[in-house]
Amino acid sequence: MKWLKGLLINFQFFTSIPIPIELPMDKDHLEKAIKTFPLLGLIQGGIYAFLFYTVIHWTPFSVLTAALVLWLAGIIITGGIHLDGWMDASDAFFSYRDREKRLEIMKDPRTGAFGVLSIIVLLSTKFFFIYEISHKVQPATFFFIAIIPFFSKMVMGVLLLKVKAAKKEGLGTLFKNASNKRTLFIYPIYVILLFAAAAMLFNQIIVGIIVFMIVSILVLLILTKKVISWFGGMTGDVLGASVEGMELVLWMTLWLFHYFAMG
Repeated sequence: MKWLKGLLINFQFFTSIPIPIELPMDKDHLEKAIKTFPLLGLIQGGIYAFLFYTVIHWTPFSVLTAALVLWLAGIIITGGIHLDGWMDASDAFFSYRDREKRLEIMKDPRTGAFGVLSIIVLLSTKFFFIYEISHKVQPATFFFIAIIPFFSKMVMGVLLLKVKAAKKEGLGTLFKNASNKRTLFIYPIYVILLFAAAAMLFNQIIVGIIVFMIVSILVLLILTKKVISWFGGMTGDVLGASVEGMELVLWMTLWLFHYFAMG
């Protein structure tokens, strides 16, 4: 029951899907929320894949429409919470100020020019990848779309626990303080189960999962080092930016995979 409540906490914090019940916010339930980050991502990805499949196979609309629906779904279902983090972190990063000043910039509710430019680049690039993929759709494509948020949320959970907090308050610190040394032990089990599910489908999917995993680990290693030097540690905004950045890299990976591995 605590696992379910932890998952529902994630829906309340990280999606626009209404959960009209009051949930406990003690450390035990927040720790379960961290454990279910990847499950939240998989549910989100499943919704994206279903919508994409529906428009492509069950409607007379064009692939452009399918790409637009998928692109908008990622914005609407998350409520733009990670996009907000991307803009705030971009404003701070491109200010080229010291760490303390960057943290102050991220607290500012106003969005600067760099935040606006960065969100335009992020969303337009993501739409490009989705549109290109829409022209090369294969049965495995929908599976890969479903696991993109799975891996991005997993990276978010690892960064949250493995990188020190830059400040003593905020959403990121709230979750981090609820964790313990065993919190992330469940993540490898999720990956094993994902491989098991893929083994029943196509070999092509197994190769794709391996590629996604390698890419995620590489991005994670880079962020683990750079976040400290850029911001002095992890914040909620930086976590949100990491989710968006990770997903963009995985969309690019899927785009390349369709051209060079899926034919």
